[in-house]
Amino acid sequence: MVERTALLERLLAAPTARLVCVVGPPGYGKTTLLTQLAERRGERVAWISLDHRDNDPAVLLAYLAVALDRVEPLDRRVLGALASPGAAAAATLVPRFVAGLSSLTGPVTVVLDNLEVLVNQDCLDAVAEIALWLPSGSQLAVASRARPSLPQALSRLRGELVEVGPAELAMGEGEARALLELAGVRLDDAEVAELMDRTEGWPVGLYLASSAMAADRQRAAAGMSSSGNGQPVSGHPLPGLLSRLSPTTLAFLTRTAVLDELTGPLCDSVLEVSGSDQVLASLADSNQLLVPVDHRGRSYRYHQLLRDLLLAELGRREPELIPGLHGRAATWYERAGLPELAIDHGQAAGDADRVARLVATTAFAAYASGRVETARRWFRWFDDRGLIEHYPRVAALGAQLEALLGNASSAERWGAAAERGLGSAPADQALGASVALLRTLLCPDGVAGMRADAAAAWAGLAPDSPWRATALLMEGISHLLDGQAEQADPILARAAEVAGTFGATPAASAALGERALIAMDRGHVDDADQLANQALAALRAGRLDDYVLAAFVHAVAARVALHRGDPARAREHVRPAGRLRPLLTSAMPHRSVQTLLELARAYLGLDDPAGARAVLRQADDIIRRRPDLGVLPGQAANLKATLDVAGQGIGGATSLTAAELRLLPLLSTHLTLLEIGERLYLSRNTVKTQAISIYRKLGVSSRSEAMQRVRELGLLGT
Repeated sequence: MVERTALLERLLAAPTARLVCVVGPPGYGKTTLLTQLAERRGERVAWISLDHRDNDPAVLLAYLAVALDRVEPLDRRVLGALASPGAAAAATLVPRFVAGLSSLTGPVTVVLDNLEVLVNQDCLDAVAEIALWLPSGSQLAVASRARPSLPQALSRLRGELVEVGPAELAMGEGEARALLELAGVRLDDAEVAELMDRTEGWPVGLYLASSAMAADRQRAAAGMSSSGNGQPVSGHPLPGLLSRLSPTTLAFLTRTAVLDELTGPLCDSVLEVSGSDQVLASLADSNQLLVPVDHRGRSYRYHQLLRDLLLAELGRREPELIPGLHGRAATWYERAGLPELAIDHGQAAGDADRVARLVATTAFAAYASGRVETARRWFRWFDDRGLIEHYPRVAALGAQLEALLGNASSAERWGAAAERGLGSAPADQALGASVALLRTLLCPDGVAGMRADAAAAWAGLAPDSPWRATALLMEGISHLLDGQAEQADPILARAAEVAGTFGATPAASAALGERALIAMDRGHVDDADQLANQALAALRAGRLDDYVLAAFVHAVAARVALHRGDPARAREHVRPAGRLRPLLTSAMPHRSVQTLLELARAYLGLDDPAGARAVLRQADDIIRRRPDLGVLPGQAANLKATLDVAGQGIGGATSLTAAELRLLPLLSTHLTLLEIGERLYLSRNTVKTQAISIYRKLGVSSRSEAMQRVRELGLLGT
């Protein structure tokens, strides 16, 4: 390890630098430089080595939270927000996280290594926000093979950005001599000059060349043949490294390079051999760029540069082995109870059957833990390969996920693919039940179709399936939409009971909320209050505050509070319900319209006709697309008539449109209006118009004032 003294002095001489960006091709010592910088910075350092699985804001920020929490305990609410499911959580994740950074009492250095693996723009935006919101005196240091695509706010930093490129990372003659001496190689001036000329100061090239020269001299001293006759090896040093390995060792290295992490049992399974533990220990002892992952010497990884070379060599020598290697790795991980790693290797093996089976059982668990983008990435894998119709169960789950996120067009497209796949697949009762259950959510055939689909789902699902609670819930709701509360109530009670038995918390909370409405309409306010409280308790127990269902439960709780003469409590509930309005779309039309109508009634009870009018317009938009929703269109018309005589009211936060609410989280960042438009697929002018409307409704005149007002109102959930 050679101390990069000049570079370190340059970085340490810029204490006000908020961002250090180290960019260079593989082998230029980026990680080494940041390691030495971190050592100089002291104990308040949070280090993350990134990989492709971090292309999910929830995953990336969770690792950052853990790393920062080790430096200084973070606000527990930040860690809780990172595990909340739903699109609302995803949209407000970064604002919530950076708000939590205010709990840090002193400067901290955050290091992100391998930043080039981040291709998700939301993750890159999050990196920028962290750099800009860290406490005064803090520093974000990143290492990347290419200049990262970070927002303009970072590129405009004045005196707070330090960039280090390949020219600075290349070793000078003094550093090269130090490296050679540490490697036990002594060269004269001409030999050093030749080595510098061939490697151009490329640190890893110097290291490997010096290692080769040392090995050749040892062979020569022992009377063995030498590849270089004591002179620097010719050509590229990395292939030279491989050429000195035995065929057995080379085969082990290239074939296990498909693995992110190496353990003896895993390598044995992938290679169909035994004794890999000893091989790994020997390689680690021989300094072949094998990096220990744990402190017990049981788990390793390859240096990324070496792994790149090994994978290229595997592709050149034995490309036909690659699918089988990944397939056996997938089998090992699946048996070890690590389905997400099995999915990665199953995808690399092209084993769509395996991936479909694993995604069907894993995707919603990932979603429930807040990793929305991870789950969506798995589904996109099938879409990118034109496979969604071949796997209708996956298509049905993909449609359900998109519906929960409020993405109507995507939900309908995936749902249509599931229908086509079902039609061409062999008879499968469970599959038919899954697609029928999906239809109850999307409601393509109106209330009558919804009830028939609910019955088909109940009949086809396994007796121990937690989805049976949802089938009962939808059957009960279909009766409510037909104005048949007497028939609906016992079915909903049964749905809540079944949901409680199988831990289907969302279905339990929804059924209890529907029953609270029925009790309220009957004038049984105490019963309604008890049921609403039970629904809220289920919501909290399931950590579902950012789930689309939460909007309905809070709207019901607000109405019950008004019936009990408690407007203050009602206002506490309309706030989170209103924040979730962007999720209320035609993706799940009956759920969205019912929620919006209850919210409109709550606003009217709070003497807020402007808020009621805003949510009714949103409901009308859905009804125009999906009019066959039983009694709901008539209820909307009656509410509209009531509003016609109620006056306009004073516009405020409750009168924001769903589009404006969707814009709020991005306005709280440092993104420009143009960048916000790119994220939302809108023009800059559209974003500007919506922003001005937000300012007017909030009674402010600038973006910073608007964000202060938004935080005061809790519209971002912070």
